[in-house]
Amino acid sequence: MWRRLVGPVAGLLVLFVGSLAFNAASGQSRWPGPLDFVRLHPWVVLLLLVPLAWLGLRPESRGDRPHHRPAAPTTYRLPPRNTRFTGRATALQALRRQLASAGEVTTVAVHGLGGVGKTQLAVEYAYRYLSKYRFVAFVDAEEPDLLASQFAALARELGLVDAGSGQVVSGVYTTLRDHRPWLIIFDNAEKPGTLLHALPSGDLARNGHVLVTTRLNTWSGVADVLDLEVFTRKESVDLLMRRVPGTDAGTADRIAEQLGDLPLALEQAAGYMNFNQTAPDAYAALLTTRLEDMIARGEPAGRPAVVVATLWQLSVRRLEEQHPAAVQLLRLCALLAPEPIPLTLFTDGPEPLVAAARDPLAWDTTVGALAGLGLARREDSALVLHRLVQAAVRATMTPEALTTGRARLSRALLEAAPNDVHGDAHARPRWHRLLPHVLAVTKDDPPLPYAPATASLLRLASEFLLAIGDRTVALPLCERALALDEALDGRDAEVGFDLITLAQIHRDLGAPQTARPLAERALRVHESCLPAGSPAIATDLATLARTLCMLGEHRAALPLAERALRIDEAAHGPDDPYVSFDLIALATVHHDLGDPATALPHIRRALRIREAHYPPDHLYIGYALLFEARVLHALHDPSAREPARRGADILRGQLGATHPKTEEALALADSLSR
Repeated sequence: MWRRLVGPVAGLLVLFVGSLAFNAASGQSRWPGPLDFVRLHPWVVLLLLVPLAWLGLRPESRGDRPHHRPAAPTTYRLPPRNTRFTGRATALQALRRQLASAGEVTTVAVHGLGGVGKTQLAVEYAYRYLSKYRFVAFVDAEEPDLLASQFAALARELGLVDAGSGQVVSGVYTTLRDHRPWLIIFDNAEKPGTLLHALPSGDLARNGHVLVTTRLNTWSGVADVLDLEVFTRKESVDLLMRRVPGTDAGTADRIAEQLGDLPLALEQAAGYMNFNQTAPDAYAALLTTRLEDMIARGEPAGRPAVVVATLWQLSVRRLEEQHPAAVQLLRLCALLAPEPIPLTLFTDGPEPLVAAARDPLAWDTTVGALAGLGLARREDSALVLHRLVQAAVRATMTPEALTTGRARLSRALLEAAPNDVHGDAHARPRWHRLLPHVLAVTKDDPPLPYAPATASLLRLASEFLLAIGDRTVALPLCERALALDEALDGRDAEVGFDLITLAQIHRDLGAPQTARPLAERALRVHESCLPAGSPAIATDLATLARTLCMLGEHRAALPLAERALRIDEAAHGPDDPYVSFDLIALATVHHDLGDPATALPHIRRALRIREAHYPPDHLYIGYALLFEARVLHALHDPSAREPARRGADILRGQLGATHPKTEEALALADSLSR
């Protein structure tokens, strides 16, 4: 301390002596006491003071300088930093805001699916904001029984040696008062109750932050919660392109899609490709065909013992002990698509797929068990599973369990899916929800005992896809349905349904020469096994009539269309939606025969029926409007512009601007508006 004063004091003395010397030069004859020596010998005094001033004013040596910078923060068991940490900028900023929002102790729980990167985020936060803390500790909270020993080691790290076993936790937080601000990370915690004795409470901790990572959705009562989702697609692509040389953005995108953007899976994929020198395109192909096998291969950087295939095993074992019905539900959901699964699929059938579905309370806790353990997410009246959770569960199921599960789901989906794709006005939204699950369950042909339900589902799915214009997707499904039904006994009527749907697909694909024999065979099959007035025969007749028109055989088509109309009017009444299809077929024949005046009342009657039964933006209304516009244009009627515009707007809204049917409709509307 005295060294700091020497310089200023010496400086003042030099100034003072200088002033005396000046006064001496001004003629003073005598000064009192010892100061008279200064008057007589001022330059001697100045020379004596110069070394003293130099000693006080010279720069201090590096070892003698005071340390103004704070001491480096102390860390305890903090894992090494991931030098290839990718993305998460928004999550890190949100985490910092939540932790820094209060001056007192703050607790934030980072919640998310296993493998989503909760621990990586917590560790990166610790390093990124290390300068904000004086002490940072990392505690493994997965096994609550081991917390006491970890806090005992933490106490020794802080120099606390006298605390008894019952006072270790409080002693640690008391000692941390001298190390504030501090951060403690509790990694992979269970329910809050298992950790409460290790969390700070009351006045024991001030200016401290507690960060908890957990899969369980039970922390909102004791902490702020940050829900961590999977990577954005850009983050996934960036990680793969950085980690795997030669990966292009398109291939990275395909890999990320197959892996559901799960960070751990992406790291595992990068490890596999680098170790095996597998080309990214080849890896993407393996994921497409062998997903259940691939999630067990590859080592994530820094976590060689953790792979996606085993990530959720502990949670599933816990379910088996505590909620066996939830395990049954989980295995069924694993066979469906990674899309929202309507819970009514398990509850509304004649025989619930899960016994717990009979009791509302038991069912709610069964579904809640999957959500609570982070294996699924509830969305309104649906359940959503990550595709890799599903793959990991499927990998543990026996071939028999897979086959039986798919067969049960096929029957349940057949009960839930609307059978009347054309006549049911509410069929389309229900089919949109169910289609991904139908495709997932029917992707493999089942053993023959389970084939009928699969065949019917495939045909109904193809009918729906045809109705919304996805003909190329509908075609292979309908071909599979026909192959299954032809292999079964007693399925003649179903074979006819498959044939006529297949004929409609080929007709809409612009291949009437392929559609014709299929429609003719369907008609023969149905006439041999169904009553003469069956609506199925009317469908065959109308389809064949429209196909013959495309082939230029209008005269042969006319009696078929007229007969179809009579059958459906007798079976359903004059205003049924199915009658509108016959009217369209009949109008098509007359229009192609060069008689638009006769076609117009048929098309307008069909339009009135459809507008009475379908929503105003339904595709069937759009098609009828466009047909009316063409007929009016043939009659040189300028009012054709309005139905053309309305029809084109409906198709653009339902199919998108780039769909071929939309482009055709827009071209018609544009030509009529000139």
